[in-house]
Amino acid sequence: MSVEENSETKSQVKDGDGKVSRVIRIGTRKSQLARIQTDSVAEKLKELYPDVLLEIVAMSTTGDKILDTALSKIGEKSLFTKELENALERNEVDLVVHSLKDLPTILPVGFTIGAVLKRESPHDAVVLHPKNAGKSLDLLPNKSVIGTSSLRRAAQLKKRFPHLEFKDIRGNLNTRLKKLDENNDFSAIILAAAGLRRMGWDNRISQILGPEDCMYAVGQGALAVEVRASDQDILEMVSVLHDPDTVLRCIAERAFLRHLEGGCSVPVAVHTEVKNSQLYLTGAVYSLDGSDSLKDTMQTSVALDNQEEQEKVDEKVQRVGITALKVSGAAQDAAEKLGVDLANLLLSKGAKEILTVARQLNDAR
Repeated sequence: MSVEENSETKSQVKDGDGKVSRVIRIGTRKSQLARIQTDSVAEKLKELYPDVLLEIVAMSTTGDKILDTALSKIGEKSLFTKELENALERNEVDLVVHSLKDLPTILPVGFTIGAVLKRESPHDAVVLHPKNAGKSLDLLPNKSVIGTSSLRRAAQLKKRFPHLEFKDIRGNLNTRLKKLDENNDFSAIILAAAGLRRMGWDNRISQILGPEDCMYAVGQGALAVEVRASDQDILEMVSVLHDPDTVLRCIAERAFLRHLEGGCSVPVAVHTEVKNSQLYLTGAVYSLDGSDSLKDTMQTSVALDNQEEQEKVDEKVQRVGITALKVSGAAQDAAEKLGVDLANLLLSKGAKEILTVARQLNDAR
């Protein structure tokens, strides 16, 4: 079998019969969860395009290497994405699979999110130390220490469960579970339910936190496929992976976060739902200790007027970094406007002040 590079630096392979197959290289982080997520996307592409050969290229990112500092303190927006984007830019890979929540709301020039796949549960989960089996957060003893590296989770849970204490915990899923089980430092840790489920560790989930306890992060539970914005054939190829409801929910969430100028270093949380052609967005901002917060809900119609509407999507248009060729342009516009409108409503009530203080306090920690 021979591999050739054509003039556009896209690999092709000839098999023994002289048949030429396109080789698509998929970039991913090296962690077990990242590999599982990437494999799931590769399997979907393989089903849709059986003639294409897929090659997975794994690499370490800055976020994987800095394990002794809370993410919110590092202050780098593209901690888990920069190395992957560099490979994309150098044509070493053709697409990259990310957790959508790791991708900043403004992508570097030349890149776009070409697909947002159907969302797994976006909620957070409580994983208890084996000695606390059968309990829930409200039943844990006074001053029990809960591990989370997320300001968003800590702010909401401090307010909701004032008898608990919260400490940073870093590392990938395997590392965090090991830290929980093998030491007595933590009574429980909080992790995204989606990651635990994708790893096949549902049995470790002691409690799922609903929106009344802890709203989730923007884009949580959704996988994103990032591509070169100019690479029309790859964009077209991955666009069939889009899940319309997930796309609309995540556009609204990302527009809300971008308009608030939030990021990893401030506590911003959301909850979205599509019901009867209505998109509902609840968004909130918190002080670091959760004592001060603003929260509101808005909705908009995302009904698809007719099929023609879907034909008019302009592939040059990115909405908060997402290019969704197969989803109604009008519905995407409505979702983006909903996020901006809700952010403006919270800003008019003083969200900027809450976030500025949160950012300053976090920087000073």
